[in-house]
Amino acid sequence: MWRRVTSLSPVMSTSKPTSLDQAASGFKIWRSSFSTETPTMVKDGTTSFKERNPFITFVLGGPGSGKGTQCQKIVETFGFKHLSAGELLRREIESNSEHWSQMLNTIKEGRIVPSEVTVRLIQQEMESSDNNKFLIDGFPRTEENRIAFEQLLGLEPNVVLFFDCPEEEMVKRVLNRNQGRVDDNIDTVKKRLKVFEILNLPVIDYYSKRGKLCKINAVGTEDEIFEKVRPIFSACAGK
Repeated sequence: MWRRVTSLSPVMSTSKPTSLDQAASGFKIWRSSFSTETPTMVKDGTTSFKERNPFITFVLGGPGSGKGTQCQKIVETFGFKHLSAGELLRREIESNSEHWSQMLNTIKEGRIVPSEVTVRLIQQEMESSDNNKFLIDGFPRTEENRIAFEQLLGLEPNVVLFFDCPEEEMVKRVLNRNQGRVDDNIDTVKKRLKVFEILNLPVIDYYSKRGKLCKINAVGTEDEIFEKVRPIFSACAGK
């Protein structure tokens, strides 16, 4: 049974910063932390990715929570680069890479692809982009994902969005979107929701305790939900 997360929203009081305050503070720290010193150079003569000091937002939510749609709106409004962990994996499968068959079976069964594989795909996309603001959609899905990202890249997210949506609404959305994906059927959707509940909620709890979580009520129209998202990035970008 889907368990709604009701205790993870940052407490709003005069003694503790709100999620908007935390997001804005994270963005200001990011902007002010650019060094005037010469960046570290890697072997090919380019600046290392960590030295670019990227602004990273993790975007979390169950399948059908609408996080991908909201990411598109954030990109259009605030100029972020959108990276979908799921799409990167599907693209890798379609490329018939060395591990595509194993990855396809893993996705069909609703299981988690090994963390290092996903992190390396994300890393490649970020390093090849000339943007320095990233929305990483659908990642990390597990504590193992989170730890692998931090260890392999030496980075943490500046902000974490969590789109909180009832199970019945997510199932309805996934089955209605008709994208022809191998993981868009009722049995797999239920498996994915169960996997999310077991593995992703500890990640959400971790970032809540770290003061980086911004929880969004993901019920409503696309525009209504975006109006809940907009203030977070308006605070960051000064828009």
